[in-house]
Amino acid sequence: MPQTAKKKSAPGSNVFRWLAFMFLVILSCSIIVSLLTPGDTIEKVPLSSVISRANDENGDIAKITVEGSDLKITLKGKDHYTQISRKDTAGTLYEQGLIDQCAGLNGDELTSCQSKYPTIEYVEVSSFWDYALDIAIIVVPVIIIVLFFSSMMRQAQSMNNQSMGFGKAKAKLYGPDKKRVLFTDVAGNEAAKQDLAEVVDFLKEPKKYEKLGAKIPRGVLLAGEPGTGKTLMARAVAGEASVPFFSISGSEFAEMFVGVGASRVRDLFAKAKKNAPSIIFIDEIDAVAHKRDARGGAGREDEQTLNQILVEMDGFDNDSGVIVIAATNRVDMLDKALLRPGRFDRHVNVTLPERKDRLDILKVHFKNKPTEKSVNLDALAAKTAGSSGADLANIANEAAITAAREGHKEITNDDLTEAFERVAIGPERKSKVMNDHERKVTAYHEAGHAIVGHVLPDSDPVHKVTIIPRGHTGGVTWFLPPEDRSYKNIYELKDILARAMGGRIAEKLIFGENAITTGASSDLKHVAELSKEMIVEEGMGNTTRNLVFPETDAGYYTVATSKPYSEKTAELIDQEVKTLSKEAATRAEAVLKVNKTVLDKLAEALLKHETLEEKELEPLLKDAKLPAAAKLH
Repeated sequence: MPQTAKKKSAPGSNVFRWLAFMFLVILSCSIIVSLLTPGDTIEKVPLSSVISRANDENGDIAKITVEGSDLKITLKGKDHYTQISRKDTAGTLYEQGLIDQCAGLNGDELTSCQSKYPTIEYVEVSSFWDYALDIAIIVVPVIIIVLFFSSMMRQAQSMNNQSMGFGKAKAKLYGPDKKRVLFTDVAGNEAAKQDLAEVVDFLKEPKKYEKLGAKIPRGVLLAGEPGTGKTLMARAVAGEASVPFFSISGSEFAEMFVGVGASRVRDLFAKAKKNAPSIIFIDEIDAVAHKRDARGGAGREDEQTLNQILVEMDGFDNDSGVIVIAATNRVDMLDKALLRPGRFDRHVNVTLPERKDRLDILKVHFKNKPTEKSVNLDALAAKTAGSSGADLANIANEAAITAAREGHKEITNDDLTEAFERVAIGPERKSKVMNDHERKVTAYHEAGHAIVGHVLPDSDPVHKVTIIPRGHTGGVTWFLPPEDRSYKNIYELKDILARAMGGRIAEKLIFGENAITTGASSDLKHVAELSKEMIVEEGMGNTTRNLVFPETDAGYYTVATSKPYSEKTAELIDQEVKTLSKEAATRAEAVLKVNKTVLDKLAEALLKHETLEEKELEPLLKDAKLPAAAKLH
């Protein structure tokens, strides 16, 4: 049954209570001050009597103290007070000559005279603020002490509540009252949706499977690149089955106190069982499910958490109606005990979307955005090969931002292009100013990429060339494949290496060997990485053909020093990488030497227009030729 929520106090009632408390404190302090003040005997006498008694040298008045409109009469032997209502008391005393009795006398005569008549003393009257200050001296320390102890009590209560809640799971519950996500809301990944549809059917009609002796899957592991929609896919399973969905991140189990993670696991599974049939979704499960073999420390907090997850999943009853769905992009890091049948029975690969899927995803993200009729989402889908669903959502959002910034009422093709290039490479750096020589170097550099990539038979077509700085680059040359491909052969990879070297070689041919710049640093890094991947992972070396040397993984950290090959083999790999890089440079140089005229023409066009699209590049590149020295087959 749902728990009744505690009724929260209204802010106004809290303020009223504080004001009442402050009033009682001040009142109490005032009473204390009045009680501590000694009492006085007050006797009211006429002013005329005071004057006559004061003028009498044998009178009984020893001293007259003037306090505003009051006279304090000190008699010989005791104190009396008289309350005078007149405000000109001091003036009256002057008029009656009380202070002039001894006027004109000096020496002993003055001393003798003064001893006969009362002394008149004027005292400054305390104002309201003086009394308030007296009270404040007592009240303020009391208030500070009360507030200090009140703050300490609240802090202690907060720490107590926090410690009591450490063992509670922080999972978010998406129940029937939340907005449902269905498979129709998830574009692409049809194979993954088909695998998960059986889980949905089991949650809806478990009896159909139980009659045939089938057991409920204990867990489903969603594996895929970041941004491919694993979390959305899990929510779609819960939405299709109309069951509660408990979502939590793997890192939320971790805590500084030992045993808290395991406690949270127990609490999470207990809640799921109470709400069965239900789904537990653990995002980034690799945060608490690393391999245990090479890490040591059986008492580690994360290992206790993992052990508790293993126990809970293995201890499910067949009719518990709870399914665990976990997501990760590092399956190789997970503990083997978690992956065995009986825990995560199903492994579903959520792959990067293909061209058709990318188009469907883009349609979903542009559905509620105003676009011009000429906007070509299919062309954008073709450009975005290798992009995840999150990347495509980002492009759609950037396109809307760009349209708003430019003052467009609808999103245009130019907005799409700018959004794609901003996400793929970075924003235009319009503030970066290059001098004429730098612009010329950049133009020949990008022209070298474009010409080499254009003439090589296994390279992708040139899509766009620009010398406008963007992101961390001084210029960009785009090569877009005509269609998605799952594999690349050795000829295609070698063409990629050659066109990457085209920029450096163009600088060398035009400006000389000793005038090359740092503009090719990213190209050279790409050549080195791709060459090593071809040798170490793909077995495409000359002397190491069909041999691969994958780096070992120690479970938690990748140990770069533990190479699965000897030093002699390492030298051989380095030589193979050097051979591939040198071959790429030789082929690029052969192409550019033969097409020197085309290189000059393309560079001049870039200096004039700064950006050339595919249609503008066609007439400039039509005369480019492939020399025999650059052919591989």
